[in-house]
Amino acid sequence: MPTAARGLAAPSAFAVAGHPVHAALVPFPIVCFSLVILTDLAYWRTANLMWQNFSSWLLFAGLVGGVLAAVAGAIDLLARATLRRHSAAWAHGLGNLAVLVLAFFNSLVHAGDGWTAVVPVGLTLSLVTGVVMIFTVWLGRAMVYRAGIGVRIHD
Repeated sequence: MPTAARGLAAPSAFAVAGHPVHAALVPFPIVCFSLVILTDLAYWRTANLMWQNFSSWLLFAGLVGGVLAAVAGAIDLLARATLRRHSAAWAHGLGNLAVLVLAFFNSLVHAGDGWTAVVPVGLTLSLVTGVVMIFTVWLGRAMVYRAGIGVRIHD
C-alpha cells in the first residue's frame, strides 16, 4: 500500500489554491535544459552560430526557472518534517542543486567563442546535466506517486 494511502502524505507547504508551486515551476527548467542538448547537437552538426545563441538563452532561462523552482522546493523541504524524513527528498534536492551548478558552468562555457564554447566542453556539460536531471526527475516523480509527497489527499 502506498505511503499516501496510509495517511503519511506530505502536502506541499507552498501552494496556491491547493496547487503545489514547486510542481508548477519544475517543467520549465527541465524543458530548457533538455533543449540545450538538442541545440548544442544542432550547432555541432551545422556550425551555425544561431544554435549556440539558442543554447545560451535556454541556459539562462533554465537557470532563472530552476532557481525559482529550487526556492519553492526548499520551502516545502524545510516546512515539512514528514518530507525531511525521506532520503529521496534530500537526494532530489541535492541532485537538482547539482543540475543548477552544472548548468551555471555550462552557461559560462557557452559565453565563449562559438565553436570552442560548444564542442566538446559545452556539449559534454549539457549531456551530463541532462543525465543528472533524468535522475532527479525520476526521484521527484517517485516521491509524488509512491509516497504522496507534495499532493493533497481528497476525502
